[in-house]
Amino acid sequence: MTLNELGNLVAERFTQTYGRPPRWIAAAPGRVNVIGEHTDYNDGFVFPMAIDRYTVIAAAPAGEAPARVQLRSTVGNGPASIDLAQPLKPAPKGTWYNYPLGVLAGFAARGVKVPGFDALIHSTVPLGGGLSSSAALEVSTATLLETITGHKLDPVEKALLCQKAEHEYAGMPCGIMDQFISVMGRPDHLLLLDCRSRQTELVPMTDGAVELLITNTNVKHELTGGEYAKRRAQCEAAAKSLGVASLRDATAAQLEAAAGKTDPVAFRRARHVIGEIERTLQAAKAVRASNWAKVGELMYASHASLRDDYEVSCPELDAVVEIARGIGPAGGVYGCRMTGGGFGGCTVALVRAESVQAIADRIAADYEKRTGIKPSLFVSRPAAGATVLRA
Repeated sequence: MTLNELGNLVAERFTQTYGRPPRWIAAAPGRVNVIGEHTDYNDGFVFPMAIDRYTVIAAAPAGEAPARVQLRSTVGNGPASIDLAQPLKPAPKGTWYNYPLGVLAGFAARGVKVPGFDALIHSTVPLGGGLSSSAALEVSTATLLETITGHKLDPVEKALLCQKAEHEYAGMPCGIMDQFISVMGRPDHLLLLDCRSRQTELVPMTDGAVELLITNTNVKHELTGGEYAKRRAQCEAAAKSLGVASLRDATAAQLEAAAGKTDPVAFRRARHVIGEIERTLQAAKAVRASNWAKVGELMYASHASLRDDYEVSCPELDAVVEIARGIGPAGGVYGCRMTGGGFGGCTVALVRAESVQAIADRIAADYEKRTGIKPSLFVSRPAAGATVLRA
């Protein structure tokens, strides 16, 4: 289904739900990170792309309650009513509408008056798979509010507003990657993002002979929240022991020289981050040259580092990567790695487009044989970022 077709579907559902057609429709994508994992909060580089899975919001002016926002979702969440006449505060942690609520608060903090509206939210971004369904919801909300109010934000300001919503309203201390790619994604381009300077470079990936195959392991181990915070603290400790502001400023030689004076666990965390920053820059160079064998080699190295030094993989993610490696270049797989925070979720593989169906069938069958779990697989080319479908 194209994005426009998806927009038309959500418009129909809005009409069924509210008894009138929507006036505005906005969309924003999820993302997959091709390489550059756990580097964002270390001031490093990340290399994501927008996927053609979207959160779409259709809306119309509120009728009887001009200072109220009514949110409904097609994915089973109960309706939410937000009173715009009252100061906006986070709902209890875990409440689904904290994401759009935080974005509304960001607009209010800028003095932008948002009129009441009724909205229906629909998403094709897999939930809980590490593909940034939360950023897609935040950015689609911000894009909708820009359309409703006529108050356009600078793309960087928009991404940072959405990140702040996730920090302060959803309680997740995420980096900036997810919101940046959801705002700035372009068809047939990856985004090289410097997480320190916030400078971005769109790197063309126009070769139709390759695609990205995303495999959702359909497992999510519950230790992620605390483990994420622990990794951040370990990285900060390693940077401090090396006498640098962040691991972005450290070199592999510096780290090796300090091996005896650095906590062994913090040493391994730092080794991953320093190596991953370098791998990400090398991958961007290889994509520019359409050197897919090199990109694949870097992806496998990234996964090994995440598994062994950063310890955020799990048996299910490792199984998919091992199966992909077994298929190899002869079968159309250049490289594969876990993507996202870890402990479950998804892998991303760089594959030959002509072989994608055979590769997907083989991974699905072998993974289920090994784990007893049916995976979910889909292919994506680099897709468009935030889009207004009806203004």
